[in-house]
Amino acid sequence: MGHDLLPPAPLRLGEHRLSTVGPLRLYVCGVTPYAVTHLGHAATFVWVDALARIVRHANLEVIVTRNVTDVDDVLTEAARRADTPYDEYAAMQQYRFDHDMSALGVRRPDHEPRAHRHIGAVIRLTEALLDAGRAYEVEGTVFFDGRDVAADHGLSEDEARSAIEEFGGAAEAPGRRHEFDLALWRASSEGDPAWPSPWGAGRPGWHAECTAMVMQTYGSSIDVHAGGADLAFPHHAYEAAQAEAATGVSPFARSWMHVGTVRVAGEKMAKSTGNLVLVEDLLSDHRAAAIRLLILDRPWASDWDFSDEAMTSAEGRLEALYSAAGRRGDRATEAASELEVMQALLDDLNVPRALSIAMESGGSAARQLVHVLGLG
Repeated sequence: MGHDLLPPAPLRLGEHRLSTVGPLRLYVCGVTPYAVTHLGHAATFVWVDALARIVRHANLEVIVTRNVTDVDDVLTEAARRADTPYDEYAAMQQYRFDHDMSALGVRRPDHEPRAHRHIGAVIRLTEALLDAGRAYEVEGTVFFDGRDVAADHGLSEDEARSAIEEFGGAAEAPGRRHEFDLALWRASSEGDPAWPSPWGAGRPGWHAECTAMVMQTYGSSIDVHAGGADLAFPHHAYEAAQAEAATGVSPFARSWMHVGTVRVAGEKMAKSTGNLVLVEDLLSDHRAAAIRLLILDRPWASDWDFSDEAMTSAEGRLEALYSAAGRRGDRATEAASELEVMQALLDDLNVPRALSIAMESGGSAARQLVHVLGLG
């Protein structure tokens, strides 16, 4: 629909215009498979799916990579509570996640690296950072020199400290020289997952896992790195700092897509707060297309609140879009509207504007939007 009319203009994502000469290399931080998927998780993956669909509809190539963090202390602890080996537990939870994503119309990524299969890449990254003088070892644990990461990211020490503690960084304290030095490789205790390394039996640090998986898949840099807004620091900041220190190539990511946080009554949706809206529960009462539209009908970087009223509104908007798609109009007018819809989507994924154009024009422009955004 309308492919021949598409402009050669590049995709704009945030402040960046991304070249369309080669394939768009896109990486998104996947889940740590230890719990069922909630709407906050799904929002990121639906937005990344929409980005890939838009790029492909514009006759451009995109390569999507979504990792699985199946080596993580929070996963190990959940497996212990379930009295199940951590790898079996991860596989079961990953199956549930894949089922939810499929039900939401999120297409499988081109690459799906799993942390436990990239231990060698983490070791090589750690060795490169040791050679570069940006890491040091203490009793089998190797720390990355991260004292400047917070300042480079524009955060005060108090802000950085709070963010690091939220993700368990404080547990890595013994032996490190600076509180912002985080572990690339951690010595394992009895009962922890462990692999042999030059520093003894251990397991990879969280940030190093993603850094290694990105570089193993794409090399020293990527075009778009996506993930939830809560991952901007420390996770993404340390990924970039580690990769750039190891390779000397900067920037690590040409553009960052930090998808806005989903809240309930103003509070971030999170397991720790007990305010989760589970995808499987939503799917039992609502169409997947309506859930997708609920997520996408807003600026991608904006935080927003889930409510039953918002879900009902999305259902109504979807019906209105379907009705508009059934209208017939002048072909020349419809073709021009198709072009406007795609221009809006290529301009920072402006779904609200594209939806407004499609609803007003109807016909092929509305059908195109239904197709491109996976709302059929």
